[in-house]
Amino acid sequence: MTVSLMIFSGVSFSQLREIPKAVEETFSNQYKGASDIDYKDQLVRVDVHFELDGEKMVASYTNKGLWKETVKEWSFVQLPDEVKTGFDKSKYADREVEDVAVIYLPGGSEQYRLKAKKNGVEKKYLYFNTKGRLLRESVTL
Repeated sequence: MTVSLMIFSGVSFSQLREIPKAVEETFSNQYKGASDIDYKDQLVRVDVHFELDGEKMVASYTNKGLWKETVKEWSFVQLPDEVKTGFDKSKYADREVEDVAVIYLPGGSEQYRLKAKKNGVEKKYLYFNTKGRLLRESVTL
């Protein structure tokens, strides 16, 4: 009985509900060539992890299937020169960049997210537009 309860608990916590059909439909229409698709229910949104043209990406949708953003793994070398210059001129230029992503947003706009650390504890996400302007920052783990 204990084993049955443990199995049931694991199954019930791993997927609280079915992925909304609207999300599946919007995703399949938006990313027709996607592979290795994995839906992650975040309760207030659904994240879809996938690969497209050899690139790892995560698309986020509301529970009603409205696309919020897509994040693609990136590297500092791939950043536009304007973004590199914006980082170098920012007050965070002395920090080590340990992670970079490009974020595609509705309306066709893009942002670049840099995870910069000062030491092992102090880390921030820095968001730049395509012209290299620092838009916002947030603390991260």
